[in-house]
Amino acid sequence: MRLHRLDITAFGPFGGSQSVDFDELSAAGLFLLHGPTGAGKTSVLDAVCYALYGSVPGARQSGQGMTLRSDHAAVGTRTEVRLELTVAGRRLEVTRQPPWERPKLRGRGTTVDKAQTWLREYDATAGTWKDLSRSHQETGEEITQLLGMSREQFCQVVLLPQGDFARFLRADAEARGKLLGRLFDTRRFAEVEKRLAERRRTTEARVREGDAALLADAHRMQQAAGDAMVLPELAPGEPGLAEAVLTAAAVARSTAGELLAVADCRLDAAESARAAAERDLADARELDRLQRRFGEARERAARLAERADAHRADEERMRRARKAEAVAPALELRDAADADHRRAAGAEERARALLPAALADAGAAQLTAAARRTAEELGSLESARRAERRLAELAEERARLDRQDRADEEALHEADTWLAGWDAHRDGLQARVDTAQEAATRAEQLAVQRDPARRRLDAARERDRLVTEADEARRRARAAAEHALETRARWLDLKEQRLNGIAAELAAHLTDGEPCAVCGATEHPAPARRVAGHVGREAEERALAAHQEADERRAVAERHLAAVREALAAATAEAGDTPARQLAEEAEELERRYAHARALASGLHAAQEEVRRAEHEREQRVAARQQAAVRAASRVAGRDRMQHEQSALEDELAQARGTAGSVAARAAELELRAARLTEAADAVRAAEDTARRLKDADARLADAAFRAGFDTPRQAAAALLDDAAHRELQRRLDAWQTEEAAVRAVLAEADTADAARRPPADPASAERAAADAGRRLREAASARDAAARCRAELGRLSARATTAARGLAPLREEYDRVARLASLTAGTSADNERRMRLESYVLAARLEQVAAAATARLRRMSSGRYTLVHSDDRTGRGRSGLGLHVVDAWTGRERDTATLSGGETFFASLALALGLADVVTDEAGGVRLDTLFIDEGFGSLDDQTLDEVLDVLDSLRERDRSVGIVSHVADLRRRVHAQLEVVKGRSGSVLRQRGGA
Repeated sequence: MRLHRLDITAFGPFGGSQSVDFDELSAAGLFLLHGPTGAGKTSVLDAVCYALYGSVPGARQSGQGMTLRSDHAAVGTRTEVRLELTVAGRRLEVTRQPPWERPKLRGRGTTVDKAQTWLREYDATAGTWKDLSRSHQETGEEITQLLGMSREQFCQVVLLPQGDFARFLRADAEARGKLLGRLFDTRRFAEVEKRLAERRRTTEARVREGDAALLADAHRMQQAAGDAMVLPELAPGEPGLAEAVLTAAAVARSTAGELLAVADCRLDAAESARAAAERDLADARELDRLQRRFGEARERAARLAERADAHRADEERMRRARKAEAVAPALELRDAADADHRRAAGAEERARALLPAALADAGAAQLTAAARRTAEELGSLESARRAERRLAELAEERARLDRQDRADEEALHEADTWLAGWDAHRDGLQARVDTAQEAATRAEQLAVQRDPARRRLDAARERDRLVTEADEARRRARAAAEHALETRARWLDLKEQRLNGIAAELAAHLTDGEPCAVCGATEHPAPARRVAGHVGREAEERALAAHQEADERRAVAERHLAAVREALAAATAEAGDTPARQLAEEAEELERRYAHARALASGLHAAQEEVRRAEHEREQRVAARQQAAVRAASRVAGRDRMQHEQSALEDELAQARGTAGSVAARAAELELRAARLTEAADAVRAAEDTARRLKDADARLADAAFRAGFDTPRQAAAALLDDAAHRELQRRLDAWQTEEAAVRAVLAEADTADAARRPPADPASAERAAADAGRRLREAASARDAAARCRAELGRLSARATTAARGLAPLREEYDRVARLASLTAGTSADNERRMRLESYVLAARLEQVAAAATARLRRMSSGRYTLVHSDDRTGRGRSGLGLHVVDAWTGRERDTATLSGGETFFASLALALGLADVVTDEAGGVRLDTLFIDEGFGSLDDQTLDEVLDVLDSLRERDRSVGIVSHVADLRRRVHAQLEVVKGRSGSVLRQRGGA
């Protein structure tokens, strides 16, 4: 992967558009990205990462979307990052625009535009760019597939954050495992561990379920067999459970077969005894039935003799009733005629009572003629009814006109009153609109002044704070410099003392016969002796270490002082010399005036709406006043016409009403009179007809009674029976005959008469004997069924248990195999001596590769002193596999990387980062990384070590590879000629590029 060009617009601290020509910077192989703290060096790397992956590295990835936008950007400028690069032989251009809040095109306020992404590829044949995708997801997948690295791997391999690797050197095995797991994507091995553990739990559960089901069948067999079966005392999952259950089941089945044979013999004997008892019971019951039947027949014959007279009277009554049935139709006809005549006579009497005295005795013809004359008079009143209805309508119309007159008068008065005050009301509303418009203009002017005032106030407060911090930093830097001078003088003194006594130190190791390390002589006649106060090597090294530590603290203090002074200068340039309190008062006054103007301007829309509504209301009231005047004029003519019509109708009604109060009352009188006359005529004719029918019915009834043999119709009526009495009399006659025949038949039976001559029967004793025999049979059958069910249930459960045991065998073998694998990969097996998990094992191999790759560069940086080695030793009670040690060639000892000093930690972490980059690159499929960036950390190196580190970095340029150093160390500006400088200012940071090939 090689970067060619980066274009940044309104991103991070860059308010405008900035460009980086990586081809020019990479021509020198090694280039420097520098600038003051907070200028935006890291933002350049963030832009590269955002263009590729749509997010920024590390903890800064929470700043997505609109928070990536520069605070210095113009309102209408959209944030954009465009990166041109070559990867896998393809030249691509990625453009990303995060979501941003822009002003609306119409009206006020803002709206949010969605994020945009473009991916293009350069077609060398056609010499043009062609579009590949505008989808966020497709672009991300394409870039990730070509690079072969995730965002975390890219940030760790290409951007090389030194602070992370310094922590990696000092971290424990768990923290190293997390970082390596993200870089090498060993989740699949963790998934293998997880899947094996889950499969072990699954197979174990299935084995336990199978054993539990088998043991449940064993309990069921024990319940069926009782004491004949003894269960093994084993729990589910324990070996040997299936064999013990099957053995106990076989013994129980044999015992159940023997018990069934004994039950069969007992059942046969009980069935024979019950059959004999049932035969004796049947004979006793039959004899008892015949004896009781004969006695009941004798009693029924005596009762029939007692009721013989009543039976003969019923027969005579039935004979007379049958003769009277011939007279029944004539009786019914006469009763109906009499009832009709009574009803007609009553109706006639009631109708005549309602007639006038002159017509009280009139006949039907007279009454009919009077009704006809009344109806004719009623018909002549229809014209008067129409006139009466029209008169009522005219009254309602006049009342409606009166109401309209009053309503129009009120409307005219209200409209005149409102319009009289219109001019003053309109002037007041217009004044409100003018005031709100002026306030809106003033608020816009004040809004422009708010942000500069607020920034100047913040800068003044920061200036005041940094003044105090600068004094403190100056004091600490002075103290650190004095302490560094003191420790240096102490070290030089001790070094000089040691050199003065170095002969005695060398002589201490001389042995007779052994050559001297200085002159080579084997004889030592007068070796030097140590004097009091001799300084040894350990004391000199301690003094040197103290001096180095003090000098490092001095450098840190000076860098901190420089950063504070730089920040103080920027704050002073922004705020000037004005006191912060004065600026705060000015900002507060500006905010108060702005808030007051905004409050007044907020009523502009409401005032304009009120003016519009008032204009509309005025137009409505003027129109209403005109319409009321027109309606009043039209109602005058209508009133005159209705007055003439009303007079004519009143004259007509006076003649038609007569003495009645109204035409309707007169019509009601005539309708009632006509109805009464008609009803009376009908009643008179009905009474005359029913009287004739009653006379005819009396004559026919007398003739029918004489022919039936009755002296008078009254006797015939007394002999006649209704349906219920006839049925009851016939029932008694039939029951007598039936009972008499049945008694004679029973007394004539031979078996019944013979049974009556025998001794009385005793069925109760026979029933008790049969019940005892039945009870013994049921007990025997129940015992036999229980034995049969027990044997069948034991057979069924034994067969199921045998099948289950056969099915459990391969499942138990699978569980044993999976459990061994799961324990081995989880590091809990006894076969895993180092208690190393599968993922840790893979990561240990990767860490070993990283240590080997890092050692090649670490040796050169440390002049051959340090070597990184991987360790599998266990630490404490934890697991092994991720240990990392450093071998010091000066002492020949191996120690933990956490014991390295600050400068040593830097170039060790740099070597580790470069080695990790090589290994991850190979892991990603051998993707070539032609552009690398190395973050801060060079300030902790001395001149010699810095030269060695730069030599190592310069060697990375082999095969056309370029390395970018991100640092603000001043000495690097002299050593690295190709530079990209980030310059910060009040309107945002800018990029300056110089150097190159």
